[in-house]
Amino acid sequence: MGINRVTLLGNLGKDPDLRTSSEKTPVCVLRIATDERYKDTEGEQTVHTEWHDVVTFGRSAETCAAVLRKGREVYVEGRLRTKKWQDKEGHDRYGTEIHASSVEFVGAKTGAGESAPVQEVEDAA
Repeated sequence: MGINRVTLLGNLGKDPDLRTSSEKTPVCVLRIATDERYKDTEGEQTVHTEWHDVVTFGRSAETCAAVLRKGREVYVEGRLRTKKWQDKEGHDRYGTEIHASSVEFVGAKTGAGESAPVQEVEDAA
């Protein structure tokens, strides 16, 4: 038995991408950036940005697409999934994404300096 759990706190790099699966299930892809700050070998402050593809399904996909926008801070819990596909030349390609079980909307601005309440969306699966 193993544990497959991911926790992220980052910002959306672009607006959510809402689609519908072949089974007519809403699917939303969130592109989230996380930053790691450290000093390099010369003592200079350096920032490394890591990009993550986060996928939500069903009602949570619809809610994320309706509420979230580029730049919004989100807290995500989920699990890693690796997908495989073939490119145009027939070569196998692989990618890793995070299937979200929970998404919390944090750090939002609704208007002139107002903070929006934190919302949590749980995946039904």
